[in-house]
Amino acid sequence: MDIQKLIQSAIDALQFSYTPYSNFKVAAALFTKSQKVITGCNIENASYTPTNCAERTAFFKAVSEGEKEFEAIVIVGGKDGELDDYCPPCGVCRQVMMEFCDPKTFQIILAKSPTDYKKFTLEEMLPLGFGPGNL
Repeated sequence: MDIQKLIQSAIDALQFSYTPYSNFKVAAALFTKSQKVITGCNIENASYTPTNCAERTAFFKAVSEGEKEFEAIVIVGGKDGELDDYCPPCGVCRQVMMEFCDPKTFQIILAKSPTDYKKFTLEEMLPLGFGPGNL
């Protein structure tokens, strides 16, 4: 996995973000175990609750295309698409990751540029997460 290329894929996907209400653009690039990159962006809705985050867009696209095993995700975002700070995933997105990923090995990469990023495991971002193994 080339982290810089994965980050650039996420940055490139920012242009598709639909954020007429918040202007807070977020994009993600999800790396599958089969070496595919699936991107996603946030998509807002006037009613707010149907809004979908970039991370979930990427996961849902991937699963709908038959991918269910993942190694990493890059997340980028900021007001008007400016990458001034790291953009961590919300709790709902962390829970979706828990459904499909090994929390000990799945990498969450928060980036401001292809060379300025931080890596975390899902377990670090969602300690004591509830997933399929709990049922």
